[in-house]
Amino acid sequence: MTDGSSDSVYIVDDDPAVRDALSVVLEMDGFTTRGFDGAEPFIDALRSATPSCVLLDVHMPGRSGLDVLKAIDVMNFPAPVFIISGQGDIPMAVNAIKLGAFDFIEKPFDADFVVTRIREALAARRAARPTPAGNFPGADILTPRERDVLKEITSGASNKEAGRTLGISPRTIEVHRARIMEKLGAKNAADLVRIVLTSPGATGSNE
Repeated sequence: MTDGSSDSVYIVDDDPAVRDALSVVLEMDGFTTRGFDGAEPFIDALRSATPSCVLLDVHMPGRSGLDVLKAIDVMNFPAPVFIISGQGDIPMAVNAIKLGAFDFIEKPFDADFVVTRIREALAARRAARPTPAGNFPGADILTPRERDVLKEITSGASNKEAGRTLGISPRTIEVHRARIMEKLGAKNAADLVRIVLTSPGATGSNE
């Protein structure tokens, strides 16, 4: 899908200049946008409509971006949520990924880059790949996103290749990989594959 006309993007940032700039860029590319200056109006708006994608600033007065992720139960939220962060906010952005954010975009950002990232995220969601079967040790403690990443890792994909397939950055793949290895008690990638393939058909089946 090359046209964003049916996709709406909600921009949650207390800086009006950021909201306006992102709105102009995205609307020129065919998206519809709504801007929110904080957590409360954004959360209120979700009662009547669900966006296709969300751009959420990590630092805002009142409830932070991390608080919003928890409030909307982002693990089960139907749209990808990108965290917008400054360079000094990278540790917070990593925490956001752990909470369930789709990915993060660093400030200052290039307009074309933002549009590309959103399109990749929407394409990945629409592809609706099945996650690995839950019949290997520790499968029940992985999130759906971690299972997607695990499927790519165990098929031999590099961080860059896995990120391209899933519509997220290689750095975010690294975050998920570390979390998966920690949860499953894997010492390295080879150990991870061994754990996953302990039960027949755990991840390797291509349905």
